[in-house]
Amino acid sequence: MTRAELKKVLVVEKILGGHMTNGEGAAALGLTVRQVIRLKKKYVEEGGAQALVHRNRGRKPSHALSEEVKERVAALYAAKYHGSNNCHYAELLAEHESIQLSPSSVRRILLEKGIKQAKQRRRSKAHQPRQRKPQAGMLWQIDATPYAWLEDRTPAFTLHAAIDDATGTVVGAVFRPTECREGYSLVMQQGIQKYGVPLGLYSDRHTIFRSPNEKLTVEQELVGETKPLSHFGKAMAELHIEHIKAITPQAKGRIERLWKTFQDRLVIELRLLGAKTMEEANAALPKLLEKHNRQFAVKPKEAESAYIPLDPTVNLNYVFTIREYRRLGPGNTISYNGTIYTLAKPANLRFGTKEMVEVRETLTGEVLLWIQGMPLALKATEKPQRKAAAETKKASSASPRKPAADHPWRMYRNKNPLQNNTKSTADQAT
Repeated sequence: MTRAELKKVLVVEKILGGHMTNGEGAAALGLTVRQVIRLKKKYVEEGGAQALVHRNRGRKPSHALSEEVKERVAALYAAKYHGSNNCHYAELLAEHESIQLSPSSVRRILLEKGIKQAKQRRRSKAHQPRQRKPQAGMLWQIDATPYAWLEDRTPAFTLHAAIDDATGTVVGAVFRPTECREGYSLVMQQGIQKYGVPLGLYSDRHTIFRSPNEKLTVEQELVGETKPLSHFGKAMAELHIEHIKAITPQAKGRIERLWKTFQDRLVIELRLLGAKTMEEANAALPKLLEKHNRQFAVKPKEAESAYIPLDPTVNLNYVFTIREYRRLGPGNTISYNGTIYTLAKPANLRFGTKEMVEVRETLTGEVLLWIQGMPLALKATEKPQRKAAAETKKASSASPRKPAADHPWRMYRNKNPLQNNTKSTADQAT
């Protein structure tokens, strides 16, 4: 019997013995008088103290999980879903195995079978959180993280992604071998084409986002630039997106927490889909992002959106490019990466002699000339091959010559009196 049941037996026996009234017993047990009367009746008619014990004691509940279900849950975790946390595992069981269990039931079953959660979560340090932006599209956070997304099926590669600060919606993501400008550019193109142009972008201080050169080059000064920007920064300036560069990871905590979620869940999802290469992972990524956004995205404080619709005349392929400046050569030719280019089609534009022009290279490797906000296609030309000059025979070095007997050098030697005296003294001694 439990302590509460023993107390009931003691109070009922005192009431039956005439030491307490029904009201006093009800006050001692925290029950009503009618409940005390029922307890007295049970005690007298059904066999004393044993009648006050709960009837379900020692009986298996009708809604209890069977041992077969517990064994199956443990076996599935070890075979297919290992590494997932309790909450994610409960969702996967409902989605793929039609087993409806709560995360606490999953946790209890795994602990009974001696299986502990793969990743022990540490309590994060307390810090003052930054409030979300009130409208969707006011601020995106962008970053990249390398990880073994396909476990041991392929070497680790990098996930680039951007998240909306107001809603937590992942607006774009792509896998690339390493952290690179191309990955960030593809993420921005995905988000802008689907949602629109955001007002601001939060990133770290990687040289992809900021120019390592503190001073403008001569070419940049000639074309009127006021501050050095990276290729990615120039694209943000062209789209009128305010680019903020964080100093600490905590400043862009929304995207940093997203990596923990993805590293916990995305690895399991890609394993279940059978992805074995980075290309297969990229093909499966859009559906996984939709699933993530349905589950974790929230409504913004204000229903009005801050996104700016993309101008239909703007081609994002020509915005996210490598931009460099070159001088026009004879016949409207330019030199870029060791190749001579010229206009693919005649243009109605007049170019000055040795005019400074902007050359852009797209993500697909297309090289074009950017003049007055318009792209002009270029084509590679072959360098003129010059005939090698005939080799001339080099003259051999002259052989040493001995001066003649009447050479001025010898005459000068004979005129030296000191030398002559020394020579005559030597002759006399001989």
